[in-house]
Amino acid sequence: MMKETYVIELSPGGEVTEFFLVKRSEIKTGSNGKQYYDVLLADRTGEIAAKKWDVESAETDLLLRIKPGDIVKVKAQVTEWNGQPQLRLARIRQQRDTDEILMTEFIKAAPELPEEMFAFIRGKAEGFRDEALRKACLLLLDENRERLLYYPAAKTNHHAIFAGLLYHVTRMLRMAERCCEVYTFLNCELLMAGVIVHDIDKLNEMDADATGTVNEYTFEGQMLGHLVMGVRTIDRIADEAGLSREKAVMLEHMMISHHYEAEFGSPKKPVFPEAEALHYMDMLDSKLYDFEDALAGIKPGGFTDWVRTLDGRKLYKSSFNSFGGTLSSQKR
Repeated sequence: MMKETYVIELSPGGEVTEFFLVKRSEIKTGSNGKQYYDVLLADRTGEIAAKKWDVESAETDLLLRIKPGDIVKVKAQVTEWNGQPQLRLARIRQQRDTDEILMTEFIKAAPELPEEMFAFIRGKAEGFRDEALRKACLLLLDENRERLLYYPAAKTNHHAIFAGLLYHVTRMLRMAERCCEVYTFLNCELLMAGVIVHDIDKLNEMDADATGTVNEYTFEGQMLGHLVMGVRTIDRIADEAGLSREKAVMLEHMMISHHYEAEFGSPKKPVFPEAEALHYMDMLDSKLYDFEDALAGIKPGGFTDWVRTLDGRKLYKSSFNSFGGTLSSQKR
């Protein structure tokens, strides 16, 4: 059954009775000493905050059973808070077995099929003439295939969608091939291997469910981060893949330097051209994704609200560009 009302369509002053995906939920205590329910709801078009005020003790057990990743049906008024629509909940319940639900209505997903993206990435690795780079990439892809098919590339920023990590790597690989056509001095297989492995330990840095929603960062993710964890992964597979010390260290350097600045987690800046190229391709794909995502629901000639991930800029969608290929036209 298709949803009748999507987040993107909600405007203050209306009412809604609809199903949504729970992204975050918590019972809190207000300044008046009374409990209220704070929940972040979503569907494939976006997210909206919702509140149920003055929660009675009899409701507490029901609300605590609602977890991130659950589908709930709500009845609510659409209000406004800080210039953004917000739901004032009158009722909320979990999905029942008799409810006809299509999960693709509730999650933002990459516009390409996960299996096809995985096959594309693996095919590029299989084509490497460098045996050690080929084996290293195939080892990491094959041992992580199941999670790669749904994992996002981030919790809240770029590519924080179902199969977002595969989508990020897929677009960077396409970029890498074209980059090497222009800058012919680059070792294209090294650059592409760096693309394939640079974020592989996001699978272990974040704890994501099968919808691609990250509930929290893992203990090692918080203590080390995916850059350092990635170095440990290359150390682990280096002998099995037949990586020479030089190749292993160069892949590790690409991992720890692709964030470029110490404030973003990189202890070293790139010291060879493939590592430099990797950083800028990573930045370009992440930033353009954020542009694409923010502008997807904007009419030509209009501006977005302030976009936090892009330094609080208000983005403009030109009237002569239909902005084709947005996240709203998703391939299923």
